[in-house]
Amino acid sequence: MYILVTGGAGFIGGHLAEAFLTDGHDVIVLDNLEPFYAEGIKQRTLEIHRETATEHEGAYQFVEGDVRDQDTVEQLVADVDIVVHQAAQAGVRASVANPRKVTDINIDGTVNLLEAAKEAGVERVILASSSSVYGKPESLPYDEDHPTEPVSPYGVTKLTQEHMARVYTELHNLPTVCLRYFTVYGPRMRPNMAISNFVSRCINGKPPVIYGDGQQTRDFTYVRDVVDANRTLLESAAADGDVLNIGSSDNISIQSLAETVRDQLAPELEIVYESAREADAQHTHASVEKAQEVIGYEPSRTITEGVGEFIEWYQANRDWYEPLVQSS
Repeated sequence: MYILVTGGAGFIGGHLAEAFLTDGHDVIVLDNLEPFYAEGIKQRTLEIHRETATEHEGAYQFVEGDVRDQDTVEQLVADVDIVVHQAAQAGVRASVANPRKVTDINIDGTVNLLEAAKEAGVERVILASSSSVYGKPESLPYDEDHPTEPVSPYGVTKLTQEHMARVYTELHNLPTVCLRYFTVYGPRMRPNMAISNFVSRCINGKPPVIYGDGQQTRDFTYVRDVVDANRTLLESAAADGDVLNIGSSDNISIQSLAETVRDQLAPELEIVYESAREADAQHTHASVEKAQEVIGYEPSRTITEGVGEFIEWYQANRDWYEPLVQSS
């Protein structure tokens, strides 16, 4: 199978491209290498792709380009069977600071991709959505029928992507699936996320910093669970035209998360609190019953298990990853 992964040098997209190459698929990665976070992590990801392609004898191509470039998108989509669309302007706070940019990339770029996929007649487009589409919780855990009232421009763009995908399925018979990811973490994760920050600071004898009172909760999803869901959808039409939550079905307060990391690495440290950041959701918690029923999705790790694995990975890769975390 020939797969295009947009945003394939990023955190989630990088793991997806690596997994697809390992499975013997041919992969094109499209990424503009924007330094939203440390570019060194993306370069390491691309090295891993090349090594994996060589080991598994798959065809691999990296294209430095942008989903907003219609000609580039059309040329790449014309040659593939499946599109896995991960490219986006990430970051809730970044979207508050620059709503025009997040709209341009996340919405206009997605329309470029859907148009090209429609014309090329690809087998399926799998799109990365986000728990940010839910916004204010009326009830928890969120199921896919929960009202969607995003509280950030980023969340609005992700919800718009979903509606665009649905419309292309209904009007043009283009198979699309949108996966609502809940705070994904794991090896090579973005340096400015809570888990990577807590681990880095504690390993270096600095207290973890919580923004707000720490009572906000998150459903953290291990990146390999996201990979498994996407792998299934390469072959399955069961979710075409639909949206699915991809989470851990568990959640933890930021306070408890900081304590979990601190107690494992530096129990003598006191936690530091700073002002809450605007537009962050207060709580996220995924119901994954629909994904279980439709594609057999099963979260593989509790947050404690996943954080433990990330700490082990961090320590094994500290020589190159840590300087990038600390410079973010």
